[in-house]
Amino acid sequence: MSSPRKNRPPVGQVPTPGPAPQTADPDAVRTVRPDDPPSSSDGGLPPSAGDADSRAGVHPVDEARPLGRILLFGIQHVLVMAATPISAIFLMSATLGLDSGLTVDLLSAAFVLSGVGSLVQSLGIWKFGPRLPFVMLPGGAPLILFLAIAEQHGLRTATGAVILTAVFTFVVLPLFSRLLAYFPALVIGTMIVIVGVNLVKVGAVLVTGQPGSPGFADPGNLGLGLATIGFTVAFYLFFTGVLRQLAVMLGLLAGAVLAAATGAIDGAGADAMGGGLVNLPQLMPFGSPQFNLVAALPLMLYTLASMAEATGQTVINAEAVGKRIDTRTDVPKTVRGDALTSLFGGFFGLPLMVTSGENIGIVRVTGVRSRFVTAAAGVVLVAIGILAPVTRAISVIPTPVVGGTAMVVFGVITVLGIQMLGRSDLDKHTSTFVCAVALALGLLPILVPGVYGGFPPNVRILLESGVAVGTFTAVVLNILFHHVRPGVVARLTTPRTESDR
Repeated sequence: MSSPRKNRPPVGQVPTPGPAPQTADPDAVRTVRPDDPPSSSDGGLPPSAGDADSRAGVHPVDEARPLGRILLFGIQHVLVMAATPISAIFLMSATLGLDSGLTVDLLSAAFVLSGVGSLVQSLGIWKFGPRLPFVMLPGGAPLILFLAIAEQHGLRTATGAVILTAVFTFVVLPLFSRLLAYFPALVIGTMIVIVGVNLVKVGAVLVTGQPGSPGFADPGNLGLGLATIGFTVAFYLFFTGVLRQLAVMLGLLAGAVLAAATGAIDGAGADAMGGGLVNLPQLMPFGSPQFNLVAALPLMLYTLASMAEATGQTVINAEAVGKRIDTRTDVPKTVRGDALTSLFGGFFGLPLMVTSGENIGIVRVTGVRSRFVTAAAGVVLVAIGILAPVTRAISVIPTPVVGGTAMVVFGVITVLGIQMLGRSDLDKHTSTFVCAVALALGLLPILVPGVYGGFPPNVRILLESGVAVGTFTAVVLNILFHHVRPGVVARLTTPRTESDR
């Protein structure tokens, strides 16, 4: 009989997940294993030459499927994920008052850099990319921090902050493993909830406009936003399979069709449809970056949490494809891929680029685990960014329609944070207290804008970042309650011997 020690995976490796329990729910996600044969029930491809390669020793994540199938599944990833860069750039444009030409250039850059980042993470280049089916996108908390810096210090300083943060990531990466203990699910879950609430609010402002501005809460705009959400819900309710996965994108398209039918696409938007066939992203669209360490601090603080999040996403992705990984080497590859893509993205006027966890759900549902599928998605994203008619067509979609889509997508982020908090022992009073205080301080500047208006500008930019404040508070309180306090209590309650005295 073999000993238990011999059956343990090597140190630093993630064990292959066991089979998921049986369920009668047709929408349940089944965890896949390397030795599971593809079947129609889990959406996998039918047996082919690739399966023979798998049996010969090629892992499904490394299988080279027929080009037509790889491209088809890659387009599916793009259609599901495309709403995120669209929402991010429209949010930038609406918040900062950018003109339509600059919006088209940024949208082109967002698609191209998303594609390049997806290729780096999926194919792996030297020490960059874990060679897992990842898609990279802008948006989320980095976008909010980017906008806050831009409003306080200008767009040139905001792009400089992105570049500084990318360099900072490379510098602190060797020490990152020592910080992992201070970013448990309690901290990351609290951070994601604050991010989600903030983003839902921002998406709602796209629908209603800024309070006090002309046309605020216009019934027509509200109708378009709510109709877009309604279309998305209807598609998700009545469709199944791949079409259900495309519900967000189909809802966006349906909202755009309704906007065109009601005359909500104005002449300025129609003018944007003119021009050539190719549109290359513009280098330094806001001018030469300006570097301000104080202004970049919120992004630098966030990137510590982002690296912790990248750790979880890499592990989850490996579990989804049933591949053993060494977290000590593969997680840094993911972080380096994020930092490299963000470094180039900063020179094209984009916020930080991050690996997306949403596409992992697609991998698990379809059972198609090949990293070449997301590499194909990267190629499609680059093509979309370069083809000017496509980016121009996307740029004329009214902001209320994009806002309705954004509210749904960003609401999902909030739910993911709640799910993570559910795994963080909130039944313990100390965990509940840490989460409550961090949420209160993190949501304060979001729910009461301008609350720190009387503080100096350099202090205000830190305090007005609810994500940074909430994350910092959660980290500090987690250390005090779960690392410092137990040791102090143990020393005070342990009877001292004569030698101790």
